[in-house]
Amino acid sequence: MLNWRRDPGLEKKLEESRMRAQQLRSETEQIVKETEQLKLENAKLRQLNARGRELLSSAALLCLAPESSSTPPSSTAQG
Repeated sequence: MLNWRRDPGLEKKLEESRMRAQQLRSETEQIVKETEQLKLENAKLRQLNARGRELLSSAALLCLAPESSSTPPSSTAQG
């Protein structure tokens, strides 16, 4: 008959492995939450950037329109 005893070192390693696995699960959950938050923030930034581009385009059209110029257009036809 075999004389079997638990190895305390092995039990300690198993418990450390369980604790590390739980820690990794917690870290993974946190990363998933942070990733979702970043996705939401990126979507909001895309909307703001699009709106900013629209405003810049409108401003450029207004600033470059000939009727908004303070100097009269030069006449090319001399009569």
